[in-house]
Amino acid sequence: MNAAVDIEIAQEDRLRADLYNFLGLMFSGPPDQLLLDQCAGLSGDKSDLGQAIAGLSRVAKASKPKKVESEFNALFIGLGRGELLPYASYYLTGFLNEKPLATLRNDMAVRGITRAENVYEPEDNIASLMEMMGGMIVGRFGAPASQSDQKNFFNKHIAPWAGHFFSDLEAAKNSILYASLGSVGRAFMEIEREAFRMTSA
Repeated sequence: MNAAVDIEIAQEDRLRADLYNFLGLMFSGPPDQLLLDQCAGLSGDKSDLGQAIAGLSRVAKASKPKKVESEFNALFIGLGRGELLPYASYYLTGFLNEKPLATLRNDMAVRGITRAENVYEPEDNIASLMEMMGGMIVGRFGAPASQSDQKNFFNKHIAPWAGHFFSDLEAAKNSILYASLGSVGRAFMEIEREAFRMTSA
């Protein structure tokens, strides 16, 4: 039996992990029709995050996989490079593969997190960081991370740049579906930052 299954995870933390994992999935590659249909089925409340999720749902309903793939490529791949570079090193230093990546790799090793064999992107990309945070919350890499460990990881590797990235994504020239995803990410990062700020851990 898997130890992660036996550990009780609070519903709020499961929802947080789900949103981190969703963001990681959406940034790991262009969504297929099934994922677009799932996005279209989302609904939100009156909060900023809820409104952003409702906006994503509306755009997803009108989106087609081929068009979203073109958008993804223009934003993140492009000819030579995409409109945005979704890497911590780039946002924090102006260059790829810099100190933020080395620091992240050290922290990953301490936590027993390794890069998947079929992934060739540097680990400080937004998709991987979202997936790592989601996995830490629910114990995908061993025991679920404590609130203090989550806060430290978030403050060190995500908070210094992810909000800026999501804001840039909202305003990017080639961004349609991903503009609404940027709104979701930005609102979620604001909630996480404030929640961690209020914890004493």
